Amino acid sequence: MTTTLFDQYASVIKNLSPEELSDVGSLPSSLEMERDGPISSYYIPFEHVNTQAKIVLVGITPGFTQTHNALLEAQKQLKAGASNQFALQAAKQTGAFSGPMRPNLVVMLDYLKINEWLRIKTCDDLFGLSSHLVQTTSALRFPVFVNNENYNGTPNMTKHPLLRKLLKEYFSEEAGMLKDAIYIPLGPKVSEALNWLGSEGLIDASRVFDGMPHPSGANAERIAYFLDKKLRADLSIKTDPDKIDRAKAALIAKIANI
Repeated sequence: MTTTLFDQYASVIKNLSPEELSDVGSLPSSLEMERDGPISSYYIPFEHVNTQAKIVLVGITPGFTQTHNALLEAQKQLKAGASNQFALQAAKQTGAFSGPMRPNLVVMLDYLKINEWLRIKTCDDLFGLSSHLVQTTSALRFPVFVNNENYNGTPNMTKHPLLRKLLKEYFSEEAGMLKDAIYIPLGPKVSEALNWLGSEGLIDASRVFDGMPHPSGANAERIAYFLDKKLRADLSIKTDPDKIDRAKAALIAKIANI
């Protein structure tokens, strides 16, 4: 694993003040990688790739919670005298899918029996004892913000020039190192992005296992229905049960074949 980008930003990360990690608007310009009007992308130490992974969990892009946690862990490791490579690995494991979305993600993966396929007790172990089995990443590897807010899929990353560039440049590079893994995109925006990369010949679309709701707390009702914890009759008008049922059935069938 190369640490070229991390080498470039390590001194900035080591000297970050608490104030610079308080919110998106406070992130220093020295960490900014790209900008196009209200859209900005910042460096965080997320380029570590576990080439032995059997499963790749793909979010849309790291949010500020993950950004804060990853930068803080990298800073801690650097101040303790860790090598750049070790600091990269520690930051990725600490920051990836941290925050309130992780419990939702774990319970859905276990419901789909991914833990049984991986021969582990629970997919929560993917963030600890069994981290060697997983690559956690995002379609947009480095955090993207719009007007200093977490990017939520708008504008469409397969159509916006800068976002399309970031998607192709970093995700396809990462996918090239993960020859034997399956991809589980988290939510429809990521599914669309990975299927588009497949249509461009940049990843193997047959290894994209989509259909799971995004694990965000904002998706609580869709997640509850997906997990059979809420009846169809009790759903609000905002939730389309037929769409969830179709996606879930296709996903379960695909998993059964592996």
